[in-house]
Amino acid sequence: MLIGDKRKFLSMLLTLKCACNAETMEPTDELSLEAVEYCQQLGSQATKVSDIIGGKDKEIYRSIQEGIDHVNSRAISNAQRIQKWAVLGRDFSIAGGELGPTMKLRRSVVLEMYHKEIESFYTE
Repeated sequence: MLIGDKRKFLSMLLTLKCACNAETMEPTDELSLEAVEYCQQLGSQATKVSDIIGGKDKEIYRSIQEGIDHVNSRAISNAQRIQKWAVLGRDFSIAGGELGPTMKLRRSVVLEMYHKEIESFYTE
């Protein structure tokens, strides 16, 4: 989720693709098969979100930063560049309240849930 409305610069909350609990449809700590394969291509042995978040897995963070740098290289002005980002501990889901029944992101809910993380972008 991109954040920047009434802010000094753009920031972003990122989630990793996770496996979901079949009964509750809540995202688990386990990465999806595609995510694990991608991690392995980068030389990472991560199989869980908790193996990656908080900068624990340098290869994954470096790959994410390269992707953001690529997007930023196409920006016309500094105001269009993503300056800070964080990987969240769980994926967005309907069960978690971040997504509505039509899978649309509920921005107001996410802004409230991750208020602390968002504010840390702008106070550092």
